[in-house]
Amino acid sequence: MQWILVDCISQYRMRYMVQVPDGEALWALDTVSCEEAKEFSQKWIGETIVSHRELSEEDAVKLYKEDNEYLSSWNDDQIKKAGFTFYKQKND
Repeated sequence: MQWILVDCISQYRMRYMVQVPDGEALWALDTVSCEEAKEFSQKWIGETIVSHRELSEEDAVKLYKEDNEYLSSWNDDQIKKAGFTFYKQKND
């Protein structure tokens, strides 16, 4: 068995309703870009896979600790239980 790390981008369509003075529609874009607008709605579009690579179990545990610093005190078994997806036979 081998471990494969899959990198994805999770995408949402976000909507914002922003009031601006007449003729200043671009101000709404600035308001959203500056993260000053309230969320109007969102819809999850899905995941897009951008890359994958093989990692050793040891390197995967190390990467988990780097990506999740607040959980870096966890032992290897806790990390694998929380963040690793184990292979299952279809008839299991």
